[in-house]
Amino acid sequence: MERTLGTVVRGLRGPIIHKGDNIEDIVVNTVLHSAEAEGISIENRDIVTITESIVARAQGNYATIDDIATDVREKFQEETVGVIFPILSRNRFANCLRGIARGAKNVVLMLSYPSDEVGNHLVDLDELDEKGINPWTDVLTEEEFRKHFGHKKHPFTGVDYIDYYKSLIEAEKATCKVIFSNNPKTILDYTKNVLTCDIHSRSRTKRILTDNGAQNVYGLDDILAKSINGSGFNTEYGLLGSNKATEESVKLFPNNCQPIVDGIQAKIKNETGKTIEVMVYGDGAFKDPVGKIWELADPVVSPAYTKGLDGTPNEVKLKYLADNNFADLKGDALKQAISEYIENKNEDLVGAMEAQGTTPRKLTDLIGSLSDLTSGSGDKGTPIVYIQGYFDNYTK
Repeated sequence: MERTLGTVVRGLRGPIIHKGDNIEDIVVNTVLHSAEAEGISIENRDIVTITESIVARAQGNYATIDDIATDVREKFQEETVGVIFPILSRNRFANCLRGIARGAKNVVLMLSYPSDEVGNHLVDLDELDEKGINPWTDVLTEEEFRKHFGHKKHPFTGVDYIDYYKSLIEAEKATCKVIFSNNPKTILDYTKNVLTCDIHSRSRTKRILTDNGAQNVYGLDDILAKSINGSGFNTEYGLLGSNKATEESVKLFPNNCQPIVDGIQAKIKNETGKTIEVMVYGDGAFKDPVGKIWELADPVVSPAYTKGLDGTPNEVKLKYLADNNFADLKGDALKQAISEYIENKNEDLVGAMEAQGTTPRKLTDLIGSLSDLTSGSGDKGTPIVYIQGYFDNYTK
């Protein structure tokens, strides 16, 4: 019988992970148990993805707010600190901000507007137009922002992030001034000591600040890049990718994941004789059409993956072939012509008309988005995702 399924994605239910658990064995056992229970035939080039959260939990990669405060204090010596371009998130940034404020006496909080870099809006762009405000050139004080736009609450969380972030800072006995600007240089009118909290644009922001006279410039990736008093840490990303764990702690992005994915691949090969691909994933990248959020708060989609997941797709567009190359064919003749075209397609289709409209993203970014949507962020209980047929095409 002709195969009727293409890519199949399954969220696998696994145990609750604790510090010290052997994450490699847990993932392998979960995959093998699910395959047996559900009648899944493990094949070469199947993909197992593991959410970064359970990897970090198994590693015990946690830190306290006091650990954050200690690192901030050591770096800035309790000078006035400009905290710029944070994302608007209770889960992602609130505890980080508390630690920053606990380690500083005075904070100038500079928020980007109309939204943060991942799409959380403080104000609608249309409202800026109505008020004649240019977010690329105009700097607003808190009073000016309130005069123009009043008190705005996030449509999903119901939080006024200006009031919320200010209250967190002041609760740590630090002073707080709030300003609004999209130009990194603005903060230098208030302090030469800057902690930039943007994620994907952080290198550019650091460069601009350094080139324009900042004295001490750090990013969130520099905070907890090493252990503080035995805390968790991340050598490459620091606090980036962290989440709230408890009221006094954060879970950091996992460290040194490459041996884990390679180990899982080797163990499944040993058990089944099949070579699968393995990756650890964080946030995918997809825009919510209502809230306008990009859902890309982790520094990378995948901190580690096996070598078979390198690269980008090399695909042709079926509808283009049907409407153009083989417009005069139908039925079996059309199917055969397209199949032969796919089987003989060039190894590099960049720029080819037949490939227009396909997705030129990294495989790990595409698979990470697929996995993130499958596992969700709530109570599904499927932190391991098993994907089959991802590399298949119309001819398989």
